[in-house]
Amino acid sequence: MAEGEGCTAAAAEIKEDFEIIDKKQIPTATELKHEEKEKTEEGRWSAPILSLAKKASENLALSYGNALKSASLVGLIPKPVSTDSTAKTSARGHAMEERANLMNMVKLSIKILIQSALSLGRTLDSDFPPLQQFFVVLEHCLKHGLKVKKTFIGQNKSFFGPLELVEKLCPEASDIATSVKNLPELKTAVGRGRAWLYLALMQKKLADYLKVLLDHKHLLSEFYEPDALMMEEEGAVIVGLLVGLNVIDANLCLKGEDLDSQVGVIDFSLYLKETQDSDDKQDGGITAVLDQKHYVEELNRHLSCTVADLQNKIDCLEKTNSKLQEELAAATDRIGSLQEEQQQLKQQNELIRERSEKSVEVTKEDTKVELDTYKQSRQGLDEMYSDVWKQLKEEKKIRLELEKELELQIGMKTEMEIAMKLLEKDTHEKQDTLVALRQQLEEVKAINLQMFHKSQNAESSLQQKTEAISSFEGKTNEMMSSMKQMEDRLQHAEKARHAAEERCNKMKQELAGRLDTCRQQMSQLDSKCSTLEKELKSEKEQRQTLQRELHQEKDAATLLKTELQQMEGLKKELRKLQDEKQQLEKVCEEQEQALQEMGLHLSQSKLKMEDIKEVNKALKGHTWLKDDEATHCKQCEKEFSISRRKHHCRNCGDIFCNTCSSNELALPSYPKPVRVCDTCHTLLLQRCSSNSS
Repeated sequence: MAEGEGCTAAAAEIKEDFEIIDKKQIPTATELKHEEKEKTEEGRWSAPILSLAKKASENLALSYGNALKSASLVGLIPKPVSTDSTAKTSARGHAMEERANLMNMVKLSIKILIQSALSLGRTLDSDFPPLQQFFVVLEHCLKHGLKVKKTFIGQNKSFFGPLELVEKLCPEASDIATSVKNLPELKTAVGRGRAWLYLALMQKKLADYLKVLLDHKHLLSEFYEPDALMMEEEGAVIVGLLVGLNVIDANLCLKGEDLDSQVGVIDFSLYLKETQDSDDKQDGGITAVLDQKHYVEELNRHLSCTVADLQNKIDCLEKTNSKLQEELAAATDRIGSLQEEQQQLKQQNELIRERSEKSVEVTKEDTKVELDTYKQSRQGLDEMYSDVWKQLKEEKKIRLELEKELELQIGMKTEMEIAMKLLEKDTHEKQDTLVALRQQLEEVKAINLQMFHKSQNAESSLQQKTEAISSFEGKTNEMMSSMKQMEDRLQHAEKARHAAEERCNKMKQELAGRLDTCRQQMSQLDSKCSTLEKELKSEKEQRQTLQRELHQEKDAATLLKTELQQMEGLKKELRKLQDEKQQLEKVCEEQEQALQEMGLHLSQSKLKMEDIKEVNKALKGHTWLKDDEATHCKQCEKEFSISRRKHHCRNCGDIFCNTCSSNELALPSYPKPVRVCDTCHTLLLQRCSSNSS
């Protein structure tokens, strides 16, 4: 059973590479040699190509014979069953013959491809027959000896698996792998492998990538059998032959081609051409002359069409030039009107400046006058404060005298407790009066504090007059210190009063006999208290006058604040006028730049006229524009800026914006797809379509 399964697997591998046909259809070696002798008279083929063709034909005959033998092994053709050793030797011999056949076919295809490419002297397209046959032969070489991988869908056998290893081994091949994976048209592994070979040939690195694979045969053993072409020495020979393809320039378009469903069949008619007679040669020469004549006529027709197009372009440019001149005249008129408006605005600015300066001077004089009045009012307040302090000192002296008299009276209050109670009531009343006096003093302190805060606010609003206010602050600080001293003295008086009360308690017995004298003295004290009350009323009236003066000062401060706000409004108006002036200057500068750009447009249009005339003479040849030479997009004529960047077209060399050059195509001089403008993109697509048709 194992032998039967091995035979069926070998037959399945043979069926994929070769078709089994009848013996009658297979040419014998003698017939092939006879045909080769008849074709030795041909003069077109060179000796090496003939030798390679002979070897290929012989090997093909042998391979057909071996295919029949293997078919007989499977059971398609009756043959006695062989042993295991004969099967293994026959399989090895069959693999060697296949390698030799594929080796000869690779040599033939590479040689004919190089010769035909050099004779043409141009880049090769995907429709070139020798190039197509080369890819078919190379595909057969890569498929030789591939292992079958079993998946859930079924058996899979493709040569794209080993090619994917190149991306890991050689980082330069990552671009090819990504571009192949990004192609949406490719759905099978065979199509991806063919696209990979196309791109590697365009990069001229096909030999390098395959050499990297052969250097890592331990990785290839996962994909190939031990007798495969890529695992033997023939693989290194093929890599050496592929180095010669670096001479060829290929421009292969992958878009639009159905690489998945192409059938890889080798066409031997390219390598076995029949000779023609001398009459056929003469007819071919006449047809070649006629073809050249037709070609020249078509060239003349194309040239006449291009000349007519160029003349139409010249007419259009002349019209645009006249339009630009009209726009220039209109722009100059606009600039003149704008300059007149600018002069008027300058005069208005000067008038506004003079008015603002006058208003500022008037406000300064008013502030000076108000400051003088404020100083005078502050001097009057200082005088009032000094008078109040004098009165307070006199009251302190009187109070001291009264305290002395109280001490004398307390020494006499020892006889009667009833008189002492009366005295205590009198003392309580006096204490109430003292409390009232303290409250009045505290009110005076609060007024002083309010005056101090108001002076500080005046200092913030009138920073220029800080010296005068600092002097007033010093005076107020002195007043506060004197007030503190007064409070200390009051505290000492209270302590003395407490001591006197204690003494009074001790001397109650002695004051009993002196009540009469005390009553007389109390009457005197009542008269003095009445005088003190009158003085307090006068002090209250003075305080009211001071409060009125303070209200007047507040009104003056509010007036000063309003005037300062008016000053700030004038400053804001000045800033607005300056901003308007700057905007007008910017508008003038932009208009000047527009004039310069119009001049540049005119100069560029003249240069374009000269360039078109030169192109009309030369009809060919593109120049690579420098970045400094282009300020506008050639197609949409929009100005370049930071957001609108410059991009070169790799075909014509002109500079375009991103929207006008968003297309990419593979050019002969660039293996990867590069940026191309819209016009070149359409022209190249038309050329590709014409070549394909």
